[in-house]
Amino acid sequence: MPKQYLDAHDLTGWARRVVAELEARRTEINALNVFPVPDSDTGSNMAYTMAAALREVDKLGETSDVSAVAAALASGSVRGARGNSGVVLSQVLRGLAHCAMSGRIDGESIRQSLAAGYNFVVKAITEPVEGTVITVLRAASIAADQAETSLLIDVVSQAADAARVALAKTPSQLQALRDAGVVDAGGRGLVILLDALVAEVEGRARDFTPPPVAGSVDMFGSITGARVVGQEVSVARVDRSFGQPEKLAEIVSHSASLPQAEKPAAGSGRDYLEVMFFIEHADLARVRSELQHLGDSFIVAELNAGTGHPTAATVHIHTRMAGKVIEKAFSLGQVSNLNLEVLPDRVEAEVFQGRCVVAVTPPGFLAQLYRDAGAHVVEFSGSDERDIVREVVATARATGRAEIIFLPNGILTKFQLTSVERSSQAFEQSMTILATGSLVKGLASLSVHDPQQPLAVDAYAMLEVAAAMRTARVVPAGKAKLTQAGPCGKDDVLAVTESETLAVAESVGDAVVAACRSLLASGGEQVTIVVDESCADDVDCQWVRAGLPKHVDVVMYPATGLGVLAEIGVE
Repeated sequence: MPKQYLDAHDLTGWARRVVAELEARRTEINALNVFPVPDSDTGSNMAYTMAAALREVDKLGETSDVSAVAAALASGSVRGARGNSGVVLSQVLRGLAHCAMSGRIDGESIRQSLAAGYNFVVKAITEPVEGTVITVLRAASIAADQAETSLLIDVVSQAADAARVALAKTPSQLQALRDAGVVDAGGRGLVILLDALVAEVEGRARDFTPPPVAGSVDMFGSITGARVVGQEVSVARVDRSFGQPEKLAEIVSHSASLPQAEKPAAGSGRDYLEVMFFIEHADLARVRSELQHLGDSFIVAELNAGTGHPTAATVHIHTRMAGKVIEKAFSLGQVSNLNLEVLPDRVEAEVFQGRCVVAVTPPGFLAQLYRDAGAHVVEFSGSDERDIVREVVATARATGRAEIIFLPNGILTKFQLTSVERSSQAFEQSMTILATGSLVKGLASLSVHDPQQPLAVDAYAMLEVAAAMRTARVVPAGKAKLTQAGPCGKDDVLAVTESETLAVAESVGDAVVAACRSLLASGGEQVTIVVDESCADDVDCQWVRAGLPKHVDVVMYPATGLGVLAEIGVE
C-alpha cells in the first residue's frame, strides 16, 4: 500500500534514492546540457548538490524529526549548490523545508512545498527563461495543486506525470534545445527527483550504495588553460575559503604575473567563468545590486534562518569579470565555498479537448461579468504580487480544453505574455493570445466567441471586433500642462486615447461624455463604459445617454481596481 505520509526515515530514504539516481545518470544529464552554456556539467552539479544536502542530514544522526531532516536538506544544498541547476535544486529543497513543520509530509505538504519551491526559484533567478527547469517545476506544482485527491500518492504521481510532459515539450519552447535535439538538462534532473519521490511513497525497494562525490575541474588549472582529463575523479569535498581576495582576483583576471604562454587567447572563451560562493553576514539586497550587472545567469539563493531577514545565500553568476565579482563579494560579507568553472522517452501527454476563453480582469463585478459571458477568469489587480503567469497557466490547465483563447486585456506585460504562451505548451495546450488592450475590447471580443467554429475563424472574428472598437480612457491630469485639447490644471481629468488627448474636463462624468462624443464622430451604435468604483457616483448612465445621439445604446459596468478612472469603447 502506498504511504499516507513521509516521516523522517522516509524523507532520508528519498534523499538517498535521489543521490544514487543522479549519480548513476550524471553522464546522461550532462550530455543534455546545452543551455544557458553548453558546459556539460548539469548532471554533475545536481549530483554534487544533492550529495551535499544528504551529508548535512547524516550529521543529524538518528532522528524522528522530519522538519529537522528537511531543514538539513535545504541548508546543505544551499551551502553546497553547484551551477544553475544546483541552485534551483536547493530552492526546491528549501520549499520542502518551508512546508515540513507539521511533523510529517502528506499530500498537502507536497503541494505547498512545490509551490514554495517554485516561488523561491522565481525570486532567485534574475531573468527566468521558459523551456528550462522553471517551466517543468511550474507544471509539476500546478498539477499537484489540481490533483483529484489530497492523497500523497495522487499528488506526487500527478506532479511527476506533468513534469515528464513539460520536459518533453521543452524543445518547442527554447531554440537552443531544439537545435541540439535534446530536452532541458535541469528539467530532466527534476523529473528524476519526482520519480524517486513516487518510488518512495509506493514503498518500492531500493539498492543503495553511497555514491562518490563528483569533483570539479581544478580551479587554477582551468583558469590558466591547463589540460583537464575528461574523466571526472571522485574526491573528498574541498573547503574553498580564501583569505586573500585581492591576490585571487589578480590571478583570475589573468594578470601579468602569469606566464605569457598560460594566458588564454583573446576571444577564446576561457575567461568566461561560472563563479559560485556562499556568503554570510551580508545585505542580500546589496549583493544583488552590486553583482547582477557583472554577468548573466545571476542567482541569489537565500538561506533563511527563520528570522525573516536572511543574511546568507549561495550566489551564482556567469561572468567575464570574475576578479571584480570576487573582490566585490569579499567586501560585502563573509565568503566561503568559492568555486570557479571555465564555461565553454517518449511521454504520454494529457488529453485535452475543446476550446474556451481565459481572461484576466480586476476582481469584483467585472470578473463576474466575464464569467457570466462564458470566460474562465483570472482576477488580478495592479497591486497584486501573485505570479500572474502561474495563475493563467494553472487556470488554462484546469479547464481541460485543448485550445485556449487568451484575453490579456492590457493587464499583462509583453514578457509575461511570452511566458504564458510558452508555458502553456508544457500541458499540450494551444494558446492563442488576442490583442485586447483594454477590458472593453475584451468584452466585445467575448461577445462573438463561438467554440463551434474552427480556432482560426473564431479567433479572427473575435480579433476583428476588438480591433474595430474605438477606445478611450479617463485619467487624472496630475499636473498642469498643455494638451492637444487645451490647457489643464492638476485637478482636471483627461479623456485620452493611445495617441491623443480628446478632452479636458472638471469631472469624470464630463470627461466620459466628451470621450463618447469624440469617438462617435466616426460613427457607432453601441457604447460600453467601465467605471472604477472610486468614482462610480460621478457617472450616471442615464445622464451620459442623454448627452449622446438617440440611436446610441449605452451600457455601463462598475469595476474594482481598474487602474484608470474609466474605459470607454465605441462599436
